[in-house]
Amino acid sequence: MNSRGIWLAYGISVGVLHVVLLSILFFSIPVVWTLTNVIHNLVMYLLLHTVKGTPFETPDQGRDRLLTHWEQIDYGTQCTSSRKFLSISPVLL
Repeated sequence: MNSRGIWLAYGISVGVLHVVLLSILFFSIPVVWTLTNVIHNLVMYLLLHTVKGTPFETPDQGRDRLLTHWEQIDYGTQCTSSRKFLSISPVLL
């Protein structure tokens, strides 16, 4: 989450999801907002809190294989800008 442009890509992907749901004609706008929120929260829960390990080979010698992605963000340091962003974005959505 510290890479350049990740926060922008995250926001754009949520926006694209919302526009795709808006293109389905029989959904009203409140239903689309609800679906955007529910889909976003389900995907983020699965990606951040259930998948353990890393998706690629890392030089940590298997140290992070039992940690979720949320536990690996910023090496486990609490209250960083990345964690605050990921915590506040569902609230704002």
